[in-house]
Amino acid sequence: MRIIFMGTPDFAVPALRALVAAGHLVVCAYTQPPRPGGRRGKELTPTPVHRAAEELGIAVRHPVSLKDAEEQAAFAALNADVAVVAAYGLILPQVVLDAPAHGCLNIHGSLLPRWRGAAPVQRAILAGDDETGVGIMQMAAGLDTGPVRAEGRIAVDGKTSPQLTAELAEIGASLMVAVLADLPAYPPVQQPEAGVTYAHKIAKAETRLDFTRPAEEVERQVRAFHPAAWFELAGERFRVLAAAVVPGSGEPGVTLDDALTIACTTGAIRPTQVQRAGRPAMATADLLRGTAIAAGTLLR
Repeated sequence: MRIIFMGTPDFAVPALRALVAAGHLVVCAYTQPPRPGGRRGKELTPTPVHRAAEELGIAVRHPVSLKDAEEQAAFAALNADVAVVAAYGLILPQVVLDAPAHGCLNIHGSLLPRWRGAAPVQRAILAGDDETGVGIMQMAAGLDTGPVRAEGRIAVDGKTSPQLTAELAEIGASLMVAVLADLPAYPPVQQPEAGVTYAHKIAKAETRLDFTRPAEEVERQVRAFHPAAWFELAGERFRVLAAAVVPGSGEPGVTLDDALTIACTTGAIRPTQVQRAGRPAMATADLLRGTAIAAGTLLR
């Protein structure tokens, strides 16, 4: 098939590579524009899809919007059989959805209609879902409302959001290749009306650990927001990269011992891997050897 690929983060890269390996002709890759990055935060950094497409010799486009008639005409002029979309980051107008002969197929990281929206993996972990998955959805107007052609399931099983995302990306890539190999074998099935939930974008404020919640929920915050979950001590932010739920009780946010066991509303958590600003990740025991945090310390 002649395919337009539309994606931005690492999640989308396995699908792009899989389509090329399956023998499809990816005529163009659409992605988000390069953003300031690098050590100084000033160099323009291309997206993971941009870099992968260039490695594969695929032309890259990164429009700021697809609402412009000229951009829409350029998209239609590619004469694609299908557009494959994976975490692209822009809303596709109806004229774009309708341009390819078989429309646009999206790789979405949840079991629709649960967790429609921008952060399905993180929201599934936060909610304590036992399983999640990935679906191949025929795109339509509306937020992830289109019919689903294929679906794969996976246990959450204590994984962090990056771990789960990587697994879902590989499953989604394989599913997309299978669907494109035989479209009639995967007819679109309308999503049920019951069970709709929305995975709203993660706000920076959410990544602060909330010790007024039960310990099980705080541990899920650590996994969902990995590697960005944090608490503050004496004006310094400490990232928590891994934590265990342990017995304990006390005022939420107060350390219960000198091993950094932190009381929650019910139960307690004990970080097992932490990171100070500008320093490498380390085991909590190594941190405490250099920076003692006494029992009775309030963490915010």
